[in-house]
Amino acid sequence: MSVLVVGSTALDSIKTPKAENPRLLGGSASHAAVAASFFAPVKLIGIVGDDFPKRYVNLYRRHGIDLEGLQIVPGSTFHWAGEYEVNMNNRRTLKTELGVFETFSPKLPSAHQDVPFVLLANIAPGLQSHVLDQMRRPKFVIADTMDLWLNIALPDLLKLLPRVDAFVLNDSEARQLTKEDNIVASLKKLHRLGPKYVIVKKGEHGSLVSSPRGMFIAPAFPLGKVVDPTGAGDSFVGGLIGYLASSKGPIEANLRRAVVHGSAVASFCCEGFGLTRTTRVKRQDIDARVRQIESLVRF
Repeated sequence: MSVLVVGSTALDSIKTPKAENPRLLGGSASHAAVAASFFAPVKLIGIVGDDFPKRYVNLYRRHGIDLEGLQIVPGSTFHWAGEYEVNMNNRRTLKTELGVFETFSPKLPSAHQDVPFVLLANIAPGLQSHVLDQMRRPKFVIADTMDLWLNIALPDLLKLLPRVDAFVLNDSEARQLTKEDNIVASLKKLHRLGPKYVIVKKGEHGSLVSSPRGMFIAPAFPLGKVVDPTGAGDSFVGGLIGYLASSKGPIEANLRRAVVHGSAVASFCCEGFGLTRTTRVKRQDIDARVRQIESLVRF
């Protein structure tokens, strides 16, 4: 089954203590769409300016991503610049230029309105709701978020959550949203907001999944060297929903394996700047890393 991915399409300029790479393909939708494409057909909804490099359009297409919903309009593409410290968990934003993304209003072609699996990647919750308003009867909807929306668009996020099946956020955002210091204690409050499934990302320490079947703790793949973690969370959720879309049977039966596949894809993302490593990966590489994760946690 197909996956609809809606989010930001951007150019990222990334600086680390060891290297600097300007205007790489980035954005939540870009990372998530490429990750999902290893498992299922993907339709991308986003917006870029007329300065968007053609090589990035071709990169999407090499991954079989349907670009009918990608708006290319006069103006500049969303540009983000950030710098990481030696500890890659710490970064600071140097520049944010919204460009054409400032007026982004997702428009779904008719053929996209029946896609069964929907990933509302990290964009404003009002835009995420606008996408759902155009969908007919999706089978499974995942929404990702970030602390910015908790600070400036909380009412819109709270309206969105009863409409989604799964909600993805990191551990600090879970604490902020529920006012609970304990992540396990926060899960009940997050479920009460609407979503049947809650997935809490914990970076290099993996993720925690809460569902009617109970809790599942998934490790991250242990990396000896992290080059650039930008987009790892988006790759995680993209790989997750792509795997679900490719799997037969109920969501509950496939969710745990989907989370591990998402972790495997995210680990590749961290091994290169932007999407440079992820776009060189093959499906068999992902499957091999999933088997390695299984061997690490089986007892």
